[in-house]
Amino acid sequence: MCPHPGLFDECRVVRPRGELDLMTASAFARDLASARHGSGRLFLIVDLRGVSFVDGSVLSPLCAAWDDCRGRGGWIRVVHTLPGPGIVFRAAGLLTRFPRYASVGDARQGVPADDPARARDT
Repeated sequence: MCPHPGLFDECRVVRPRGELDLMTASAFARDLASARHGSGRLFLIVDLRGVSFVDGSVLSPLCAAWDDCRGRGGWIRVVHTLPGPGIVFRAAGLLTRFPRYASVGDARQGVPADDPARARDT
């Protein structure tokens, strides 16, 4: 599958702010569900650069969104620059499912931040 959304595909971006923890997980889950409304192939980018803290509460909503996007022939990609999300994904064994993207543009193009090929090009 081409990593770029096509003419008739949708790419949506969710940008939570502040802390993502047990107290805010339900609002985060609602935001992700709202972004996935409709039908058809869906590409979803979750931009966590405005998030100051992340715990394991984000895993269930993110995995539900991953299942939905994949089931619809699309993908979900997570943008983050702070170590917190990576630690949570690593602890849960989900680094392969949720690799790190440095920007929304990189996520849209399918260029992970930790891609060895990217490091050679710079």
